[in-house]
Amino acid sequence: MKKLSGVYTILLFAGLLGFNACKNNNNEKTTEGKAIAVVVEQVRENALSRDVAVSGNIEGNKTVRLGFMVGGKINHINLSEGQRVGKGQLVATLDPTNYNIAKEIVDVQVNQANDEFKRLQLMHERNSISESDFKKIDFTLQGAKAQQKLQGKNLSDTRLYSPISGIVLRKLAEPGEIVATGTVVLVVSDISKVKVNAYIPENQLSQIKIGQPAAVAIGALGENFTGKVIEVGGAADVSTRAFTVKIEVENPKQRIRPGMIAEINMKGKDVRNVLTIPAQAILRTPDGQPYVFIASNGQAFQRNISTGAIYADKIEIVSGLSPDESLIVGGQQKLSNGSKISSSK
Repeated sequence: MKKLSGVYTILLFAGLLGFNACKNNNNEKTTEGKAIAVVVEQVRENALSRDVAVSGNIEGNKTVRLGFMVGGKINHINLSEGQRVGKGQLVATLDPTNYNIAKEIVDVQVNQANDEFKRLQLMHERNSISESDFKKIDFTLQGAKAQQKLQGKNLSDTRLYSPISGIVLRKLAEPGEIVATGTVVLVVSDISKVKVNAYIPENQLSQIKIGQPAAVAIGALGENFTGKVIEVGGAADVSTRAFTVKIEVENPKQRIRPGMIAEINMKGKDVRNVLTIPAQAILRTPDGQPYVFIASNGQAFQRNISTGAIYADKIEIVSGLSPDESLIVGGQQKLSNGSKISSSK
């Protein structure tokens, strides 16, 4: 009985093993036969230009540094930084007391010289004085009148007017300060239009020309604008070997301010056929080798590639792919070389 019981146990154990083996084989067949869903698109060549992308600083269309033509003590400055100013607007004045006195003195001198001239003119007409004496008083009168004009101008120059419309970028003096001739007290900039000042590498200069449109993105405002190239530098910077390029941008709302940073993108003139694929289609091995999956006869095959320039969301393929191949652009993370796939476009 014990021997018979042992035989039954062995047979039962063997049966269970066989059942599990059959089950595992069935599972493996099911797994191997299941296709992975992927998205496929055809590899194409595109006619693309080599874009020029650089950063630049924004400056006003025209910026002037305002100072008095004469020296003196500041009486008033009517503006603060950031305020708008109109063309011809009075922005600051100096104490005119000394200039008023100087003007009054020269007015008296002119009157004296004029009276003397009239008296000697009558005598000259009667031949009572020599020609040289008469010319002396004539010269004296002309000199007094010239001094009168000069002192009148000096008095007028105690009032400072803005030659342009714009905003006050900097206020460099306060009432009560004594300033010398030409000392800058205000910096005013016209920002109805602004310029983006950028530097272009010398190997990209051939791609830029006057009048060329440019896309201008200003991160501080979160907005994009369209400008045009208005100036290309004639000589490279000695240290950087880069050329200055200025892009003009309309600023009707005057929200763009000098000092902001702008990202500039300009389409290059050189157009060439480039094989590009979506950036998300590219995977990398642990050692950094880029690769993609190609769909062929219901299977996915791994293909190593070499990449080139970046064009927006696409990457140039230098080698490894040919036009019209079926590239897997979705679901490739689940694949291994030779995986069965079901594709959609």
